[in-house]
Amino acid sequence: MLKPQKLSLGDTIGIIAPCIALTKEEIAVAKKNMEQVGFQVKFADNAFKNTYGFAATPEERTADLHQMITDTEVKMLLFGGGEVCNEMLPYLDFDLIQENPKIICSYSDSTTLLNAISAHCHMVTYYGFTWKAFTSPVPYNMQVWENRLMAEKPFMDTGSKWRTICPGSAEGETIGGFLANFAIMLNGAYFPYDKSKKYILFIEDHIRFSKPAMVSKYFSHIEQSGFMKQVTGLLFGHYSEDYYEEIEQMLQRIGERYQIPVAKCDDFGHGTHHGIIPIGVQATLNADQGTLKFQEKTLGHD
Repeated sequence: MLKPQKLSLGDTIGIIAPCIALTKEEIAVAKKNMEQVGFQVKFADNAFKNTYGFAATPEERTADLHQMITDTEVKMLLFGGGEVCNEMLPYLDFDLIQENPKIICSYSDSTTLLNAISAHCHMVTYYGFTWKAFTSPVPYNMQVWENRLMAEKPFMDTGSKWRTICPGSAEGETIGGFLANFAIMLNGAYFPYDKSKKYILFIEDHIRFSKPAMVSKYFSHIEQSGFMKQVTGLLFGHYSEDYYEEIEQMLQRIGERYQIPVAKCDDFGHGTHHGIIPIGVQATLNADQGTLKFQEKTLGHD
């Protein structure tokens, strides 16, 4: 897998809006905090456009991504979630992206974009972090930013108590993201994952988006697609501040059905913690110890 170069202080971060239009008010604080940390910030031409009433057109949003990919000053593309990222897929120039490898990082609805780019360009992308994490910085998130994108530590940062659902350890290539987006991409034209590989699947959802029955529906779709036969381990992210027994029972059924280790944590997803998980690297999930270890470099180097 192609790996973009690591981030350094002083680098320029390009902000795009593939899922929903930005507003200057909501981005202002994040921009200020990114600059105070030591980064430059550049906005794409159409990031604030709401041509459709909620976002720029797919062509405008794709032009923004291509603009930032080819901008030699920009080292990283950072963006948030929303609803309509999939509209961009037919317009993406995957060859152009592959020729200009950069850190591409987001979460939620952007799962679609991250997995499509990773699969088509054979390039590592990064799930879990959004510019919104800089609006109200918390120590865990700032440490994650440094450890994953700058210092490149071998383990995923743990800021919560991981729960073992099904014991064991497994190896595979990391893949995943937000449950709904990941599920509906399977067997589609823009997600040609390698059917010969084994995968560590990391998935997150949230109670405000999906009640337990909805989570079960999406997992059923993943199973019926045949993808679970390639999964060697499952890591489920933050779902709610409250305990939902139905979720853990569901995860246990999946683990037992496929005889794979399963763990649950609050370190990535739509909660307070925004752990970054690279898509497309070999890793080991240890459900007993509550760790995800990356077995190779997750970034390229100068």
